Amino acid sequence: MINESVAKLVRYSQLHHLTEREDETYIVNSLMTALGMTEFTWPDSVGEDVCACELDLEAILGELCDYAYENGRIAENTVAYRDLFDTMLMGILTPRPSDVIRTFHGLYEKNPAAATDWFYDFSRATDYIRTYRVKRDLKWVTPSVYGDIDITINLSKPEKDPKAIAAAKLAPQSGYPKCPLCRENEGFSGNLRAAARENHRILPITMAGEPWFLQYSPYVYYNEHCIALSGEHRPMKIERKTFARMLDFVEAFPHYFIGSNADLPIVGGSILSHDHMQGGHYTFAMENACIEVPISFAGYENVSAGIVRWPMSVIRLDSTDKDALVALADKILSAWRGYTDASAFVFAETDGEMHNTITPIARRRGEMYELDLVLRNNITTDEHPLGVYHPHAQYHNIKKENIGLIEVMGLAVLPARLKDEMKLLAEAVLAGQTPADVPAIAHHAAWFDGFANRYSFDAENVDEILRQEIGRTFVGVLEDAGVYKCTAEGREAMLRFVRSVGA
Repeated sequence: MINESVAKLVRYSQLHHLTEREDETYIVNSLMTALGMTEFTWPDSVGEDVCACELDLEAILGELCDYAYENGRIAENTVAYRDLFDTMLMGILTPRPSDVIRTFHGLYEKNPAAATDWFYDFSRATDYIRTYRVKRDLKWVTPSVYGDIDITINLSKPEKDPKAIAAAKLAPQSGYPKCPLCRENEGFSGNLRAAARENHRILPITMAGEPWFLQYSPYVYYNEHCIALSGEHRPMKIERKTFARMLDFVEAFPHYFIGSNADLPIVGGSILSHDHMQGGHYTFAMENACIEVPISFAGYENVSAGIVRWPMSVIRLDSTDKDALVALADKILSAWRGYTDASAFVFAETDGEMHNTITPIARRRGEMYELDLVLRNNITTDEHPLGVYHPHAQYHNIKKENIGLIEVMGLAVLPARLKDEMKLLAEAVLAGQTPADVPAIAHHAAWFDGFANRYSFDAENVDEILRQEIGRTFVGVLEDAGVYKCTAEGREAMLRFVRSVGA
């Protein structure tokens, strides 16, 4: 059985162009060493004519991890330990960085899209992107007045089991790599505190004259979800060079967008310690949103601008002149950093804490370069201790976490707990109960009561109703996160800021 599993993995690596036939004996011996095997015979059941469709990588790795656990190569038979081990196995099959870079550059010279297509397929073939886990995510679309909003319940990121958590607390602290986004993760063996990355490869790129690196997100919230990371471990900072880097990126990869989380807590992403951006080959609802109010900025007549019809506060800039876009974006950022309008509850700082920043996104539209500048503010109050422009308490049963770049653009990344909670809620409704009757979902009671009277529930429609109400709730979350509301008063207040930029 173990011989067959090893042979299947070797064939998988050949069919996915990770290794060559000439590497076969070397790869078999390397896998034997990792598994603690002393004998191997190639099985007749895995012939040269085997098809890639017959090789289930998840099943193959599962069999190898079972063998490793039974033979003392894995300490605990849990997801955390198995992930460390199977990543080591895949690392044996993964080409060296120099080979990956050489292949990418060769393809890029002919067509940038072909190069990224190859790198994305490569990152899935090496199991760095665990496609079989990503497929478990629940996804749907909810129509709204702002366009079609994408909803996903993230099930692909494994939760740590109690044994792994306990072991991680006892493990020695290490400053290497400094964070999950550092370039030193490439090829890193991992531990219970940091993910294994033997099968991880990154590509060197240059943005605004600086060394950066390109990789894909292992969790792939949308198509070709990539990450551009600074070669230097430094904190997130939105500044003039941010816009220059972004426009350099979309010039190099015109089929991708790129965006950055804001650089302040509450309105920023989950990692503020390492300067990075996220991009990919996907069209979000915000990109399709139209200009609601055209605006202009003196001295930038070659830049078209407008306020976007979107629940968050977005200024869109378009031009063929990259330098003009960078200069104007920097002027808007500088103005917003110091802007206060008490009547609109916008305060640049309180008690020495700065509140205003921007979530920027860049893309190409034909020959045009486009920047979306999303105005953010992280002020808190007694009524809204997690943030005034943050999901309010009434929505915390669905979304309590920060509204980062991905959500800003119109894709909800919701917690895995909702899958089971919505199943329980559907069962309760069909049984004639309310959420308040079921302790595990009692926190959804007020939310459910807000829409229950609009529907007649049955077994055919209950799941779809709950999905669409989750989507509508996320639209409300985005409206909460908007500094200026989509009302006449909100638009006038935003225009006051726009007029201040040229003052």
